[in-house]
Amino acid sequence: MIVAELTERLPSLRLAAGSSVQTDELDGIELLIVDDGLVVLRGAVPGSARRAITCHAGRGAFVLPPSEGESLVALTDATVLTISAETRDRLLESPQDARVLVDGLAESLRRKHAALASLARLHHVDRVREKLMELAREHGRVGRDGIRLDFPLTHDLLGEMTGSARETVTRALDELQREGFVVRQGRTYSLRVSPEELGRNGFATL
Repeated sequence: MIVAELTERLPSLRLAAGSSVQTDELDGIELLIVDDGLVVLRGAVPGSARRAITCHAGRGAFVLPPSEGESLVALTDATVLTISAETRDRLLESPQDARVLVDGLAESLRRKHAALASLARLHHVDRVREKLMELAREHGRVGRDGIRLDFPLTHDLLGEMTGSARETVTRALDELQREGFVVRQGRTYSLRVSPEELGRNGFATL
C-alpha cells in the first residue's frame, strides 16, 4: 500500500472527528496523504452563502492542502501525512519514492474524474445515488444489510458534495429509501448493493 511505504518517514497530523484545519495551519505544506480516517475539503461557493465539498479522501488518498477560503475537515478521527516542498523534492530524487507519489496522484486524479462525472447527471436523485455509490466504493464496509457508510452523513453534507440544496437531498433520499436502495440507521446509511455491483474488491467487513 502506498501509505505504508511512506508513513514512517513523513510527519503526521492527527485530527479529531469534526475538527478542521485552515490554510495558515499548513504553511509550507505542498501535499497531504490520508493515513487513516476520512477527510473532506470544504469551501465557500463564490457569490453565495452556500458551501461546497470539492474533495473527500480516505486512506491512501493524496490531497492538496486547503487554499484560501477552504478548510480540511475530518469526518472521522483521521491522520494525515504532510509533505513539504523540501520533502517532495527529496522523494522525487528516489525512483522508488517518485513512483509511489506518481501512482498515488494518478489514483486520486481518477477518483476526481469519477466525482466530476457524477455531477453531470441532471436529475438530483441520480446525482445523490451516484454519490452514495462513490462513497460506498471508496469508503464503505460490508455489513449484513449491504455496504455501510460508517461515518456521519447528513443531508447538508450530501448537499455540499452534490451541489444540491438540503431539501432536494432530503427528497432524493426519501425516494431512494422507498426504492429500497438505501437504508438509514441514525446518521449513517447502508446501500443495498453487493461489492460486485459497485465494481470494487477488498471491502473491509464489519
